[in-house]
Amino acid sequence: MRNPRNFTKPLAIGAPAPLNDIPDRPSRMIHFFDPSNPRMAAKVPELVKKVDVLLANLEDAIEADHKIAAREGLIKIARDTDFGDCQFWIRVNSLDSPWCLDDVLGIVGEVGDRIDVLMIPKVEGPWDIHYMDQLVAQLEAKHALGRTILLHAILETALGVRNVEEILSASPRMQGVSLGPADLAASRRMKTTRVGGGHPGYLVRADPDPDDPDATRPTAQQDLWHYTMARMVDACVSTGALPYYGPFGGIDDPVACEDQFRNAFLMGCVGAWSLHPSQIEIARRVFSPPPDEVKWARRVIDAMGDGTGTLMLEGKMQDDATVKQCHVMVNRAKLIAKRDPEYASLYGFTPEELAAV
Repeated sequence: MRNPRNFTKPLAIGAPAPLNDIPDRPSRMIHFFDPSNPRMAAKVPELVKKVDVLLANLEDAIEADHKIAAREGLIKIARDTDFGDCQFWIRVNSLDSPWCLDDVLGIVGEVGDRIDVLMIPKVEGPWDIHYMDQLVAQLEAKHALGRTILLHAILETALGVRNVEEILSASPRMQGVSLGPADLAASRRMKTTRVGGGHPGYLVRADPDPDDPDATRPTAQQDLWHYTMARMVDACVSTGALPYYGPFGGIDDPVACEDQFRNAFLMGCVGAWSLHPSQIEIARRVFSPPPDEVKWARRVIDAMGDGTGTLMLEGKMQDDATVKQCHVMVNRAKLIAKRDPEYASLYGFTPEELAAV
């Protein structure tokens, strides 16, 4: 049993102390790119101005004979790029691969001071996080890093979903978790070849009309990922981590992408992966609270005063529970406004309001 009093002490002599709270910085889109691709690498300076999180991908979608080039490419990009207030994340190869150890040793050793988060694929239990926690602490100490590198898990197996609470409780480094629907579908033996999103076969059907048994019966497509997202969000809120929807593979279907992202936003996710430039604006729009709802939430907060009691506002009852909902909306909007001038204008916050965030 780990001594809880040591939980936020460094795991290696000379490593920085872990954070007590995970910084809740806007991360509406985690935009993936291949650092071994010169054309993609050339676009990095422009991308950092457009996205909240830029992620150099070393794992899936990188061919085996490009793995070393991808690692070397991201190290060069990390050294040469001014990221400003854009976060820089790395998805390393999975722990059972022949590349993961060299990924972590090389990246932390060469550019650890430039990295915000290491994303770990196919995390199945707290044992995976304990290993990475100790290894990263040793490397932070060895290379005299002045700040803590955070960890982010991808839920890609049934066992990982089963253990999500323990995974997020395994280390104070745990920044958050993302849903990995493709690998998770394979792990669960789900009969779908889609990457995220719905499936036309997963539906409910209305009962037959007793007066017209042959009439068409309405159907409604269901969300394959609702259970997993709900469990993931609860686990994150319980541990102070942040939940994210993962990839939506239908690049040619922006409407369905927006629907899936909005489902995740409404359920509590703070962002999603963008695999193609066209998905950046979708994520930016969806994971920014709607300005009209922010305006309404501010009205409720102003009307409720100290937040106790009840009142009627335009025919809607407000009480201490609804004002808490409104604070969630307004607080998220303020975080977005500090990073995004367009939304700062849409929300109408004063400089004084934003300075207090």
